Amino acid sequence: MNPSVSSSRCEGLSPADNHMDDWHMVSSESALPQVLEVSRDEQEAEDRGKLRSKLVSAWNSVKYGWTLKQKSKFNRSSPVIMLGKSYELKDQGERECFRHSFVSLLWLTYRRGFPPLAGGSLTTDSGWGCVLRTGQMLLAHGLLLHLMPPGWTWSVSHHAVKDDMDLESRPADSGQSSQEWPGKRVRKLSLGSLLVRPMEATHRRTVSWFADRPTAPFGIHRLVALGKSSGKKAGDWYGPSIVAHILQKAVAASADLPNLVVYVAQDCTIYLEDVKRLCEQPPPQPWKSVIVLVPVRLGGQELNPAYITCVKKLLTLQCCIGIIGGKPKHSLFFIGFQGMCRAVNGITTITVLSRSMSVLTLFGFSPSFWPCCVKDDNLLYLDPHYCQPTVDIAEENFPLESFHCKYPRKMAVSRMDPSCTIGFYAKGQKDFESLCTVVTEALSTSAETYPMFIFAEGHGQEEERSNTPTNNIAYIQRTSERRRVDTSNSMDEFVLL
Repeated sequence: MNPSVSSSRCEGLSPADNHMDDWHMVSSESALPQVLEVSRDEQEAEDRGKLRSKLVSAWNSVKYGWTLKQKSKFNRSSPVIMLGKSYELKDQGERECFRHSFVSLLWLTYRRGFPPLAGGSLTTDSGWGCVLRTGQMLLAHGLLLHLMPPGWTWSVSHHAVKDDMDLESRPADSGQSSQEWPGKRVRKLSLGSLLVRPMEATHRRTVSWFADRPTAPFGIHRLVALGKSSGKKAGDWYGPSIVAHILQKAVAASADLPNLVVYVAQDCTIYLEDVKRLCEQPPPQPWKSVIVLVPVRLGGQELNPAYITCVKKLLTLQCCIGIIGGKPKHSLFFIGFQGMCRAVNGITTITVLSRSMSVLTLFGFSPSFWPCCVKDDNLLYLDPHYCQPTVDIAEENFPLESFHCKYPRKMAVSRMDPSCTIGFYAKGQKDFESLCTVVTEALSTSAETYPMFIFAEGHGQEEERSNTPTNNIAYIQRTSERRRVDTSNSMDEFVLL
């Protein structure tokens, strides 16, 4: 969302700021009425801010709520790729697996009615916090990979409420015994139920870490507080690169995840020695798990079609945990795509597709023309722009349904904002080495231009990890294309190398 609609703009300055000098120039007797008048002005300004905040929340609920209830149409003849897994939708079993996997992702959206954020009276992040929410979703998926067994899905049948997606429960996921003895109040628990219960407790605890309250380690209050060192405050616009550094600080400060670290790439470069320094522990302790975040920019004002192949290739990797991206001033969490990805004589069709789009751009066709040529080329995403009431996680068995999305959504890849942050996860040292190999191979698809980012031996530039990151991130552009690029409608700023 465009930060210009943020309600914080009218709450940053108090009316009293304009009267401070006058207070020193009047007597104590004459000052009292003015103080009362100023107090009334402050109260009126606060009331106006709260009203505007509620109106913005209501507008976003109306604007995005009806679209979330609509189902995107998916082509059954084309596979869906989501976070490293491929699903053939023409097969009923794989289609159900896709739906189970999608509904298991944590969906973190705008919320309203939470305790006021520090430094103001905002009780909602509607209108300005979408990039923070997409960052939360990426981190949440990384945490589920870190804490849950491989292939875990949310056992919605374990809850008393109706399944969000109305999916048929698989026998292995069911928390009910196969028989219920008549006249007995106590039911025998199946082995599946006994195995699911600890995982559900971990799932619920993970959700609680993103709660909208000051004590939650990855909640909106904590992220806003950590953003202060970057010159940000509640109501400001947060770019994908800023959020990457905020997530790094949040995980580093959390006592709940001692064996997990976050590394943020510098200038589109992952320095291997820096990752090693973060992950290594004294023997015999193993390497810490690591989430690698790479802020990049894939074009000027619009997405460079030469990078489409690489974006898709990265989303096919199991180590990829998603992309903090979106449309201009409208952040989304990209989790996969549907499009042609078959190999023909060693060349993938998405490679041919990207080259075709580059030719169209060369001849003056803008990205808005691409969907006319390619109908089956869409990114899957989770949208944070639906404003929901805050959930009180202090309640026993608090409801989880609002943290899981009902329907997968998709959009044309041509509408993707060029500014984004790509996330990866490695469980241990061998997993990180494998990550380097497969990601490097995927990046080779953009070798005709410049790679989106690179791996390098050694250390990056010496800097404090808590230093204020700027909105400027590295962007590599062909020499023949170097010119001033307008990024006013984009999600972040960048510098040319």
